[in-house]
Amino acid sequence: MNSGNFSFRHIIWDWNGTLLDDKWLCIRSINVLLKARNLPVIDNERYNEIFGFPVRTYYEKAGFDFTIEPYEVPAHQFIDQYDAGKYDCALQPDALTMLNYFKGQGCRQHLLSASESGVLKDMIRYHGISHYFDRIKGLDNHLAHGKEALGQELMMELGAGPDETLMIGDTCHDEEVARAMGIKCILFSGGHFPSWRLQSCSSRIVEKLTEIIPDRQD
Repeated sequence: MNSGNFSFRHIIWDWNGTLLDDKWLCIRSINVLLKARNLPVIDNERYNEIFGFPVRTYYEKAGFDFTIEPYEVPAHQFIDQYDAGKYDCALQPDALTMLNYFKGQGCRQHLLSASESGVLKDMIRYHGISHYFDRIKGLDNHLAHGKEALGQELMMELGAGPDETLMIGDTCHDEEVARAMGIKCILFSGGHFPSWRLQSCSSRIVEKLTEIIPDRQD
């Protein structure tokens, strides 16, 4: 699908899975923790079924028992594993194409992520794309509880109308956040949620980021 005649002034991007192709690293990292606890590892299919927000619930579905250990223990261990491989993650195909497209349209672009803000800014610098973003909103911790409050804070800062703001994400949580912000959302099925899960929460789904461009023929 595409957005029709493009009229948005603000684009709010999700980071993990949407601009950054890091699903493989998330699976590898969680499996290190599962193996250390003698729990069954997960594959891509199982990840597609259980990953979501809040991340604590995803961990429980993966097999972690928080009557034995607090959630914060594997949460921080996961970050250690993720950090060890984060620079091996590439941007999603067409990510740069879309960043440049929106820049050419005169849009202001922003990042809204459940990642810790310091890690988020570091990764954006590493990939050389900091200059595309006016505002970068991440959490102040590594626990990935969600980002509704951050999103509402961002909308207040922008002072933008809901009809001129578009969010682009890759999970049903992004759709939930967009609704809380009162804005439209397009979901990309090449990230952390497969298309069949996205269909349960949205009809605005693209398989390629370039499908967002009006009248784009791929």
